[in-house]
Amino acid sequence: MANNGTDINRTQRFLERGMKYALAPAALVILYVFFGIFGRNFFSYPTLVNIIDAAYYIGFIAMGVTFVIITGGIDLSIGTVMMAATIIGGTALKHGFPMVPSLLLIIAVGLTFGLFNGLMVSRLRMPPFIVTLGTMMISMGIGSIVSNVASATFPIRDSPGGWFKSIFLYLGPDGVGIPTGALLLVLVALVCHVMLSNTKLGRYTYAIGSNIEAARLSGVDVKKWQMLAYVIAGGTAGIGGISYAAIYTTVLPAQGQGFELYAIAAAVIGGTSLSGGVGTIWGTIIGVFIMSVLSTGLPALNLEAHYQTFFTGVIVIGAVLLDMYRNRKAAEVRIETPADAYRASMSAKIEGMKQELAERGDAGETREAQALRRRIVAAKSEMRTTFARMKRERKAELARIRAEERAADREFSEMVRHKELPK
Repeated sequence: MANNGTDINRTQRFLERGMKYALAPAALVILYVFFGIFGRNFFSYPTLVNIIDAAYYIGFIAMGVTFVIITGGIDLSIGTVMMAATIIGGTALKHGFPMVPSLLLIIAVGLTFGLFNGLMVSRLRMPPFIVTLGTMMISMGIGSIVSNVASATFPIRDSPGGWFKSIFLYLGPDGVGIPTGALLLVLVALVCHVMLSNTKLGRYTYAIGSNIEAARLSGVDVKKWQMLAYVIAGGTAGIGGISYAAIYTTVLPAQGQGFELYAIAAAVIGGTSLSGGVGTIWGTIIGVFIMSVLSTGLPALNLEAHYQTFFTGVIVIGAVLLDMYRNRKAAEVRIETPADAYRASMSAKIEGMKQELAERGDAGETREAQALRRRIVAAKSEMRTTFARMKRERKAELARIRAEERAADREFSEMVRHKELPK
C-alpha cells in the first residue's frame, strides 16, 4: 500500500513536471502550424529566417532578465539600456572609433548600467521596480545626450566595418540568407544555462529567489550574487544591442521602451516565476520564439502590428495565471481522504492479483488464470463503484458541515444584532 501511494505521488509529480515543461513547446508548435495553415507563405525559408532574426535582440535580453526574475527582482530598463548602449556605440563609430572597440563599448555600457542597477538593489536595498524604472529614464536620456538627439547608423553590408552583420545573417553568393546569429544565440543560451545549472552563481540565484532571508542566514553573500544577476542582464543587453544594429542598421535615440515587456513576457511564458526561485534558460528561449512566431505570423494573416500587442498581453496573462496555479499546487497540502486510502489499498490488491495471474499463466494453470482474470475485473469494477460512492458521501458530508457553519454564523449574527438593539 505504501509503495502504491509512492507510485501515485511519483506519477502526479511526473504529470505536473510534464505540464510545466511541455506546455511552452506545445504552444510554439501549435502557433507555428496555425500560422502555416492560415497564413500567407508562412511555411517558407525566408519566413523562417525572419522568425529567427526577430528572436535575436529579445532573446538576448530575455536571457539576462531571466536571471533577475529568478532572484525575485525585475528589470524594466533592459530594453532602453540595450538601445542606449547601441546608440552610444554607433555615435563612437561615427566619431572615428574602429568597429571592434565600438562593439565592445556597447557591451561595456550595458554592463555599466547592469552594475548600477545591481548596486542600487543589493547594496542600498532599493525596490528593483523603482530602481530599474529610474534607470530606464536615465538610459533614454543618456542615449539622447551622447548622440545629440541624432540617429546612429552602422555600416551596411559589403562596406568597411559591415563584416559584423555576417555574424547574425550570412548572405551566400546566390543571395540566400543563412541566420548564423542562431548559433550565437544558442551559444549564449548554453553559457547561461551552465551558469544557472552547474555553478555556484546559479545555485545562489535560485536560493535568493526562493527565500532571500534563508539564503542570507545560510551564509550566502546575498548582495554579491544579487548584484551579479543585474550585471549579467546588462551584459546580455549589450549583446542584444549588437544584434539589433546588425539587423536594423539605423538606431534612433530614446528607443527601446517596450522591449523589456517582450523580454519579461518571453521569460514568463517559458516558465520563469515572477515570485522568484523558478525558471530555465531553455524555457525562456522557447518563450522568445513564441513571441517571434507571433510577430511574424500575424502579418501573414494580414493583421496589423497592434494585434501583436493585444495577443501578447493575452498570452502573458495566461502564462501568469498558469504560474499562479503551479505555485498554488506546489504549496497545497494534500490530505489523504478515506476514499484515497481505499483506492490505494484496492490498487495494491489488484496489482498483487496481476502478479499472481502472470505466475499462473507461466505455470500453464489456465483454469486458475481465468478465475483470477474474473476476480481482477470484479475488483476493478468494485473499486470504481465504491470509490465514487465514498467521494459522493464525503462531498455530501462537507456540504452538510458548510451548511451547519453558515447556519451557526447566521445564528450568531442574529444573536449579536438582537443584543445590540436598544431596549
